[in-house]
Amino acid sequence: MAKQKSGVRAGITGTGRSHNVQVCEILAVSKAEEDNTKTRSKKKAEHSQQYPHEFTVSYMMRTRQHQWRCSDVTFHCPNQGLCEQWITVINEQLSLLTNRPKSLLVYINPYGGKQRGKRIYEQKVAPLFHRACISADVIVTEHANHARDHLKTEASLEKYDGVVCVGGDGMFSEILHGLVTRVQTDHGVDQNQPDAELVPCSLRIGIIPAGSTDCICFATVGVNDPVTSALHIIIGDSQPVDVCSVHHKDIFLRYSVSLLGYGFYGDLLTDSERKRWLGPARYDLSGLKTFLSHNYYEGTISFLPAEDAVGSPRDKLQCRSGCHVCQHKLSSKDKQWDISEREKPDKDGSGWNVMRGKFIAINAANMSCACPRSPKGLSPSAHLADGTLDLILVRKCSRLDFFRHLLRHINTDDQFDHSFVEVHRVRMFHFQPLYQESISLDDLNETPKKTGCSPMCPAPTACSYNTIYSSWTCDGEILPHAAIQVSVQCQLIRLFARGIEEQ
Repeated sequence: MAKQKSGVRAGITGTGRSHNVQVCEILAVSKAEEDNTKTRSKKKAEHSQQYPHEFTVSYMMRTRQHQWRCSDVTFHCPNQGLCEQWITVINEQLSLLTNRPKSLLVYINPYGGKQRGKRIYEQKVAPLFHRACISADVIVTEHANHARDHLKTEASLEKYDGVVCVGGDGMFSEILHGLVTRVQTDHGVDQNQPDAELVPCSLRIGIIPAGSTDCICFATVGVNDPVTSALHIIIGDSQPVDVCSVHHKDIFLRYSVSLLGYGFYGDLLTDSERKRWLGPARYDLSGLKTFLSHNYYEGTISFLPAEDAVGSPRDKLQCRSGCHVCQHKLSSKDKQWDISEREKPDKDGSGWNVMRGKFIAINAANMSCACPRSPKGLSPSAHLADGTLDLILVRKCSRLDFFRHLLRHINTDDQFDHSFVEVHRVRMFHFQPLYQESISLDDLNETPKKTGCSPMCPAPTACSYNTIYSSWTCDGEILPHAAIQVSVQCQLIRLFARGIEEQ
């Protein structure tokens, strides 16, 4: 659509320049309010007399660093009939965009981040929803897991076209668990079965970033900006995302969409939970403490390689909007692994790889895990919806070598280019600590006992804190078991996003 058409003129310009906007990027059209102010210029007054009838088109405009903004352009018509005709035609075109939501269920976390969730929604998001004629039922959560429990049992999901969370990654995790559990319950799927085929969720999830960490929003949109996320919701973008199901034996633990971390990241998060009163600064303090402790943990990691997957963890092919890797459909051969290869890794000929050793960190990235501090993320070439995850193994090394590995998360060097680091693209993995578990989550959260010399000594490879177990962090939550089984559920959910666009 152009700013200047036959019989229609844009009131913001007299130069005749045009600006094309795709219908799919138009948010709304409405009859413009009359400008009766006395400050109108003489030229504008003469223009209004010639074209007295107006309508305004609101559309999405790209700005810098993946940010979107809502922009308006007002058109002037010589008569009311032509003005109404344009409004009708544009609304008819918008009505054909069936992917756009008309009714949303919104959950707001008023406590997350800097406690700005409610204000962000009311001042930045709600006006945009109103302009786009989207109705929203808003629930302000009152306690932990309020949104999860409401979605699991009470919410009338048939009334809505999507679910929106206003908060951080923790709030998104509540929505994820509530919605996925509700869908599996409605379809009679037992989530405690590790080999269960989960039913994909039909409702899309929108994320309005307002938390301490908004990594999932950053990795799927490219920026943590409430207005940008709201516009993605309004125009009805849809981005499929893989979800990992995590089990301990035959007990379902949690779902993960970003990072599963054992060792360094597990210890970091466990320590940071004791310092929540510090706010986001707790992650920096706990990170330094964990780095100086330099723990390593013994165990066995077994994984099923994604041998037929398109791409590899080190191919430098980043997941972007319209990613051909994520659009690649699983062939019949790819699907067979789900049935014939979900065997225990100790069976011969099953295709599993088994590795035993001492690990400083074991990370499983379902997406790049990019964030403002680490624009590339833990695994820059991980994909959102290809049915795999990248398994990163960091073996015991010196503190200096581990620091070099961490440093590469914030520069352009290959963070996997170390002799003590290996990365595999997998469909499933199991982890078993060296000793059988006989401790509780409370025990895991206790301060580790010192079994070596001081972590500040000059021989970091020979002396370090060494405990029996670390703990797994699953999208920011601590798991109660160290021995876990993880399976990738391909494209289990969809977000109101389109992936990061190339600039």
